[in-house]
Amino acid sequence: MAGGYHLLIGYYAGAMPVQTVKPPAAFPAAAAELSLPGPAGPLEAAIAIPEPACARAGVAIVCHPHPLHGGSMRNKVVTMVARALRELGLATVVFNFRGVGASAGEYDDGRGETEDLLAIAAWVQQAHPQDALWLAGFSFGSYVAARAAAQLPVRQMISVAPPVGRWDFSALASPLCPWLVIQGEADEVVDPEAVYAWVAAQAEPPTLMRMPETGHFFHRRLMDLRGAIKNGVRANLPPLSGASPAHG
Repeated sequence: MAGGYHLLIGYYAGAMPVQTVKPPAAFPAAAAELSLPGPAGPLEAAIAIPEPACARAGVAIVCHPHPLHGGSMRNKVVTMVARALRELGLATVVFNFRGVGASAGEYDDGRGETEDLLAIAAWVQQAHPQDALWLAGFSFGSYVAARAAAQLPVRQMISVAPPVGRWDFSALASPLCPWLVIQGEADEVVDPEAVYAWVAAQAEPPTLMRMPETGHFFHRRLMDLRGAIKNGVRANLPPLSGASPAHG
């Protein structure tokens, strides 16, 4: 197993035995792939670290699209979101929901996937207790991130092509932090007008970036997505590592 972390056998909620892993004692100092403990067993994750000169006191977790439609942490949109945030100075964590790749368990209609995200966030907060926690998600991943946000001290939310109309966003509370929504105007999976109406209906509407001539998977528009993310969150960046907020 990556990083030499020891595999253990445990039990979850008195049910069938599940594999669990011992998490690393500290956040990796360099890019690493590892297994982290989840409620249904090990969760496959990948950590990326920004260049030291631009490193900021923040960690962003990025959630992938629907597991039953090929979604994984290797998705190119997820990879680009993580890249944009890393270039801004945040460490990034991508991971596979239960049942995807090397992650244990089975697809659970968004409920278990929310628990997976909360488990990843718990480890991040334990490893980096003083750092700002950011959440981002693409498509189904944005729904999971929105479900989890109410239970976490999120400092920035990023929703890319949120599947409004396909999943019930109406019952979800708006995150109490700056929030960026990016939506392609030519999305063939999600109805852009439904997304715009949902954004406008929020008590404190998020920042909406509409990308013309852009489909759901951002084909040929990934670099534009990178720029939209950077421009949309730059004003809310955490301070540089080791600097006080006043000098960040």
